[in-house]
Amino acid sequence: MAIVTNNTVENATSVAAIEEVIKQKNVELLHLQFVDIEGILKHVTVTSEQLESVVEGKIMFDGSSIKGFSPINKSDLYLQPDLSSFAVLPWSVEEGYSEARFICSVKNPDGTDFEGDPRNVLKRTVERAADKGYAINVGPELEFFLFETDETGRPTQETQDFAGYFEPSPHDNGEKVRLEIYRALKAMGFTIEASHHEVARGQHEINFKYDDILTTADNAVTYKWVVKTVAKKFGLHATFMPKPIAGENGNGMHTNISLYDLNKKENAFYDTGDKNGLSATAYSFIAGLLSNVKHFVAVTNPLVNSYKRLVPGYEAPCYIAWSASNRSALIRIPAMRGPGTRVEIRCPDPSANPYLAFAIIASAGLDGVEKELEAPDSFDEDIFSMTAEELFLKEIDNLPTSLEFAVGEFEEGEIGRKTFGDHVFDEYVEAKKEELDSFRTTVHGWELEKYHTKF
Repeated sequence: MAIVTNNTVENATSVAAIEEVIKQKNVELLHLQFVDIEGILKHVTVTSEQLESVVEGKIMFDGSSIKGFSPINKSDLYLQPDLSSFAVLPWSVEEGYSEARFICSVKNPDGTDFEGDPRNVLKRTVERAADKGYAINVGPELEFFLFETDETGRPTQETQDFAGYFEPSPHDNGEKVRLEIYRALKAMGFTIEASHHEVARGQHEINFKYDDILTTADNAVTYKWVVKTVAKKFGLHATFMPKPIAGENGNGMHTNISLYDLNKKENAFYDTGDKNGLSATAYSFIAGLLSNVKHFVAVTNPLVNSYKRLVPGYEAPCYIAWSASNRSALIRIPAMRGPGTRVEIRCPDPSANPYLAFAIIASAGLDGVEKELEAPDSFDEDIFSMTAEELFLKEIDNLPTSLEFAVGEFEEGEIGRKTFGDHVFDEYVEAKKEELDSFRTTVHGWELEKYHTKF
């Protein structure tokens, strides 16, 4: 990542460069950031005078307090910062004072990677790809809603505007909010490619440039944090909840992914001799996604609420098919070819833990490459307009329709444990079952409205 000093962007990947920025910006506090198993951002804050201890990975925290991490008898864990993630927080800059952050990997007391850290899970997937001669590039598209807040600061169900897709001001009241988000992200080293109002009222999207898969996961976590922080300064609540409004399009996280051949120094998905411009590697990667998607959708769509987005009629993919152009398919191939050739999987939503979601998507695709799986024929018809009978006759299968079904598929499949390892796999399944049980035993507003006076 990059940081901004004196209105210029400089890479700060060495301790000396970081020390210089700390001095110039009078950085007093350092936030050491990591995520729990759900992808919720956490941080331990120390003073900048402790930079040496920070860099050496000597800052300890209680892992038993973090969801999905350690039991209480093995709770001591350490934070090892990624120096390239250093950034001054633009909203913290005041006269003579500022704060900065590092994104960290979690270590055991003996210096080895802690197996329960989602970032370490993704690092293992990066290593797996490298062993096969590939680097992985990812570009996600995270949508969010802006809601008004009440006098106590709690979010309401009133959206911040009633604009539609690509509408400008005066209908799009979110332009000023998006501008401030853009400025904050740019100051933290992001390259922003597009910003616009989305389909639903109060819904927005800001796209940042693709990068290697680990940097992109770091960026996705940072992006969600920045969006929420800036929105709050406007008295608004930003949410990445998949389906916050019934009857409206939900929030997606379309994920564009490609493999880069480290030996040939080229995009491994591109082939000029193919009718679709795709290589055998790309077809096998697509096949790996299609054959594994039922077994990983509990990770890319991790909430009870996620499956209220994955229903017909709201542009969210429900059916397991791929196409070279068709946006109604689960997987599509954007038109760009050459170095920009990529596969887009459209089911993920932004409530997913980016480290785990990107890891399992990449792992599923690599599974197809390693096994040299053959992709089925591309499906170019409008799937959304098909009847159940037509879908059956064309043998187009459905994604899981509930978190309960998805977690069952996740447990039965091989890709989850293969990608996550025993610790994260078991903790993730336990967390999702607890969530399902909580939902099952809660009396919801719909039930009261439907049954309270009727019976």
